[in-house]
Amino acid sequence: MKNKKILIISIITSIIIGGLLSYLVFGKTIEYTDKPLPAPELSEGLRGKYGIDKNINETTIDNYLNRSDTVYRDVRMLVDSASWENKGGDRYLTGYIKGFEVIPSPYLASYTDAYIKQKEKENVYGLYTGKTLFTLQDDGTYTPNYKESMEILEAIFPKDKNIFIICGAGGYAGQVKDMLISLGWNKELVRDIGGYWYYNGKNSVQVKETIDGKDYYMDLLFYHRSLRRLVLIELKLGEFEPQDKGQTELYLRWLEKYERADGEESPVALIFCAEKSQETIELMELDRGSIH
Repeated sequence: MKNKKILIISIITSIIIGGLLSYLVFGKTIEYTDKPLPAPELSEGLRGKYGIDKNINETTIDNYLNRSDTVYRDVRMLVDSASWENKGGDRYLTGYIKGFEVIPSPYLASYTDAYIKQKEKENVYGLYTGKTLFTLQDDGTYTPNYKESMEILEAIFPKDKNIFIICGAGGYAGQVKDMLISLGWNKELVRDIGGYWYYNGKNSVQVKETIDGKDYYMDLLFYHRSLRRLVLIELKLGEFEPQDKGQTELYLRWLEKYERADGEESPVALIFCAEKSQETIELMELDRGSIH
């Protein structure tokens, strides 16, 4: 029961935070461009087997952003337990496309044993095997693990919207697409648009930085059009600690030095944590700087 509540709360919280951040970052400044979409059409070859769309994919997605009739979902994990680097990928979410919200695919449905064994043959180990909303059966059907499973899924992927799904290479996105269609979503509205690893457009947001040969990963990074500045979001699962401020200050100074463009204001940061000590907050003087 406890694990069930934690899973449901975690997923609902991610939806709420995603919506809140979208409002904070984009607010009323989004200019929607709802031009007619090309008809769904599978790519040729291996990309087609993954279910990747021929017309709307990582090479063309910049032409289809900011639509009011569409939701954008990146189904990678922030830190994947699987060793995707063995296939030339990255287990870390080092960047994403502006407007996409991260909804980790491995939390939605389990993997079959056959899929896990297949990935092990490809030298990918450690796939997530924890709690999920649905269980994928060997016959390809999905069994809800909680009475709220379908309700949560419909909140994440509205049935009355176009749904553009991306991941690292296209596999996770294809799995989510197949799951939605199997559970009753309109196949004409759900598209696997491929992998972020192959995206070279102008709307990439990088959250990885390397300092003195050491990699650091920012949780979320946005550009606020109205404020004309970068907004860094740090998510802490536990209580706020003084070192959290130091780490965030390092990120802000790196952004100031390497990412701030001419005409932009200095970056600011928001720290979300599960708990806090008011005295610690006051001593750290978080109300006087660029960290809130």
